[in-house]
Amino acid sequence: MSKPRKLVLAVIDSLKPDMLDRAVADGRAPALKALIERGTYVRDCVSTYPSVTPVASASIATGLGPDEHHIPSMNWYHRGEGRYVEYGSSFPATRAFGVVKSLFDTVYNMNLAHLSRDRRTVYEHLEDAGLRTACTTYLIYRGRTRHRPDEEGMYARVAQAAQFRHAVYGPTELFYADLFASRRTSCRSLLGMPGQRDQHTGCVGAHLVENDLFDFLLFSLPDNDTYSHKRGPYAQVTSIAGADRALERIFHVAGGVDAFLEDHAVIVTSDHSQTSVEESIRLADVLDGYAVLRPSDSRPEQSDVAVCPAARSAMVYVLDPTDRAEMVAELVGDLLRVESLDVIAHLDGGEAVVSTARGELRFAPDGELSDLRGRRWSVAGEHAALALRVEDGRVSSETYPDALARLWSALACPGAGEVLISAAPGCEFVDWGGAAHVGGGSHGSLHRGDSLGALILCGVDAPSEPPAQWTLRDVTPVVLEHFGVAS
Repeated sequence: MSKPRKLVLAVIDSLKPDMLDRAVADGRAPALKALIERGTYVRDCVSTYPSVTPVASASIATGLGPDEHHIPSMNWYHRGEGRYVEYGSSFPATRAFGVVKSLFDTVYNMNLAHLSRDRRTVYEHLEDAGLRTACTTYLIYRGRTRHRPDEEGMYARVAQAAQFRHAVYGPTELFYADLFASRRTSCRSLLGMPGQRDQHTGCVGAHLVENDLFDFLLFSLPDNDTYSHKRGPYAQVTSIAGADRALERIFHVAGGVDAFLEDHAVIVTSDHSQTSVEESIRLADVLDGYAVLRPSDSRPEQSDVAVCPAARSAMVYVLDPTDRAEMVAELVGDLLRVESLDVIAHLDGGEAVVSTARGELRFAPDGELSDLRGRRWSVAGEHAALALRVEDGRVSSETYPDALARLWSALACPGAGEVLISAAPGCEFVDWGGAAHVGGGSHGSLHRGDSLGALILCGVDAPSEPPAQWTLRDVTPVVLEHFGVAS
């Protein structure tokens, strides 16, 4: 049996299919065009809910939803430790919770404490099978190989001064900003500054390809997200061109795209998409009738709720367990009066309850209806709440793709709040640092505009029975199947 080709999984943050099409048509993305022409192009791969980068990244790297990988959002409340966790919504938000604490949560705790230890990442699966794995700067990196922080150069000294002195477990080859580097290269990322990350990935990737240092490489290209947040999702052609140059760089060292594809397969995926933001929502102000826990609150025991804004999604935690059910009902009623909130969801016993201006819907697994991926659901109430369409025993929603499975997974995540909120189109929650992206773009909601991304499969065998609806949870199974590794 011949050895499988090496595989590169390129994750382009916030890649919007319409903008990828435009970049290809304008001649700005020749590498991506070559992969589309030689492979399978899916324009409606469904993200997680919430459709924010930490949750989506964990799903890409594990093949699981938040109910199983346990990363609930960008900002969440850790009940066990009685504090907020902030993964970097913005620099002002990071500063509001303490820069070092926020960076520790993002760099160390997300992988080594928050991500479920009961399930393996794609790196762990492959390393356990004797394969060499590699990763450039990506939120989810947990593997089997121990890496000490880089100790050479100016940026390493800056990191050490900020207390980044602990080892981590990652893939065989790990390059994380300028904090970790499994071997010496000439590549620098200015500590992962936006605008520098794609070129750092391209530089590291070229080194790894040229020296044959991996079987599987997660090739992270996050700069498109930052560019789109600032300039809006319809300005992505320029940032897609930057991601494309990084891909061209690894093709070039192999002798061009055709020579590269002789020895390598490639998967390209978005983690989510983006939509335009025209209005901001201060959720703590909306809930001013409750005692809201603030960052660095001196008397947290007097708070009723913890509020966790995360771009176009949010969660509310009820802090007193004795009157939790009663307060959830009260919160839902108050939130329903806010026009800029689209979908409000919570659990009631064994059912999920979706409350909207269009009516209320209840659903639970194992019913008489089947969704596009074959999972079965019982559904009662107003189908209009999630724009559900039911035909011949099959339930779907064009407006909220894979809505039932995504909401159920989000609500069942152990770290999730009691109430989950998806913002209306054009609206975004202000983070705890006071930042929002009005005039730019954002993501996080259940809506298709945030949730449908691009997926390109080139040189890998698609499943013998491709799903009727692709999701991020399909990426890791495709990778494992390519290498003949059991999940």
